[in-house]
Amino acid sequence: MNLKTTQTKLLIGISIFFTIFFNISFFEKTFAVYPISGSRIFFLLSLSLVLTSFINILLNLVRSKYATKPILISLLFLSTLAAYVMDSYGTVLDDTMFLNIFNTDTHEAFDLLSFRLLIYLIFLWIIPSFIIYKINLTSFSFKEEALSRLKSLLGSVLLIVVLLFSFGKNYASFFREQKTLRYYTNPTYYIYSVGKYISHFFDSNQTHIDSLGLNAVVDRKGLKRQLIVFVVGETARRDHFSLNGYKKETNPYLKKENVVSFSNMTSCGTSTAISVPCIFSNFGRSKFNNEKAASTENLLDILSHTKKVNILWRDNNSNSKGVALRVPYEDYKQPPLNTICDPECRDVGMLVGLQDYINTKKDGNVFIVLHQMGNHGPAYYKRYPPAFEKFKPVCQTNELEKCSNEEINNAYDNATLYTDFFLSKVISLLKENSSNFGTSMFYISDHGESLGEKGLYLHSLPYFMAPDEQKNIAAVLWFGGDTAKNINYDLLKKKAVKPYSHDNIFHTFLGLMKIKTPEYNKELDIFNDVFKINK
Repeated sequence: MNLKTTQTKLLIGISIFFTIFFNISFFEKTFAVYPISGSRIFFLLSLSLVLTSFINILLNLVRSKYATKPILISLLFLSTLAAYVMDSYGTVLDDTMFLNIFNTDTHEAFDLLSFRLLIYLIFLWIIPSFIIYKINLTSFSFKEEALSRLKSLLGSVLLIVVLLFSFGKNYASFFREQKTLRYYTNPTYYIYSVGKYISHFFDSNQTHIDSLGLNAVVDRKGLKRQLIVFVVGETARRDHFSLNGYKKETNPYLKKENVVSFSNMTSCGTSTAISVPCIFSNFGRSKFNNEKAASTENLLDILSHTKKVNILWRDNNSNSKGVALRVPYEDYKQPPLNTICDPECRDVGMLVGLQDYINTKKDGNVFIVLHQMGNHGPAYYKRYPPAFEKFKPVCQTNELEKCSNEEINNAYDNATLYTDFFLSKVISLLKENSSNFGTSMFYISDHGESLGEKGLYLHSLPYFMAPDEQKNIAAVLWFGGDTAKNINYDLLKKKAVKPYSHDNIFHTFLGLMKIKTPEYNKELDIFNDVFKINK
């Protein structure tokens, strides 16, 4: 192969290649809004030319005599991964998604590997990269090269300007009313998102952790000690819990217990990296961002300040997303700490040895967080042992596009069934301790999940454009011992149908544990009026 061309021609060709092959999701979304008909076809063609020109401008800004090829090959690789994610799952790569990516462990990453990804890599990265590598670029003097770059940049800018003016009304509508479409442009939007993600590290002036509730005290006045297990779920939708009326029996274990299911609960975010820190923060969704959460103490810190709460975080997910950095933390994602693995380590393994831990705490209350693997996708079929494969047929691959909606939902529901079993085991553990403690279990999912509705899968879409399936979450409560005797269940069940969110959790736990601190807001405490006597 003896190919020879100039950098300008190479970059124009690559720009066209990006537009045609890496922007399938963008054009699918665009055609859904602007169906091809009549004169509109010319606007859509102009849109393709604008995107191509914009990509060409981007590439010309980073071109150089020796680095152009490595840059293009690297960009092809990253753009191939972006195209695969957007084409396969309908999600987008914004700065929040990059936060998720950098917080994902190898176990979760392997769940995304598939034969389809291999095909993408071969045809969109390996073959084009080989061609780029073999091309001989014509050498020019510095002045000639600079002039060539300038001509290419000005030509692209001029074409964009002409097209914008030629189809002014169309673009006015496009930019004003269809802002979400730009999230699917590849590679332009993910490059912008990487820059935005990196900028977060420079925006914050915080050099220390702001304290919260330093003078917090527990005031239970002679009542029994509390043992609370807070289960942070993963990817559980409230409309897939039979406790909330779902047609499949996904909660056969919990329905035997005196539980209260919150049927109108919503999440703070659409990803674990956002929702988990938000759950434990006092900011609420409207004021929350990860930079503030990372530089401010959270609920667990306030419990620690009381000196009367023993805290333990056990994790079978990726990690605590920074929440448990200052409290005892145990990683149950792999053996030997998790003794129940087949080979995937199961959530129920987090309960092994937990009674021994409780027995060692002779004084003070006990607050245990169990962070589930739960329904983590796309490999839902891996999230439960074979004995829990009740709903069939099941999607047995992480390539969801190969499965029917029924198969995807069945695999997801089997994982929910296993969560139901796990929660029943948590309740059994608490029952064994209800003679010595006032016991409670609060389960809440971090976010929901798209299972093919509107062509979307998984989660992590920006909150403003995410469907309800990614925001409506499951939440279940159980009380035992003296705590249960103190509850006005009729009132609690009436409240359980009202709209609540992650914003309520911080204040609800402070109220439940009778912790006096200025950070407590009674109006956000779900339980503020359901106890018959002093909590």
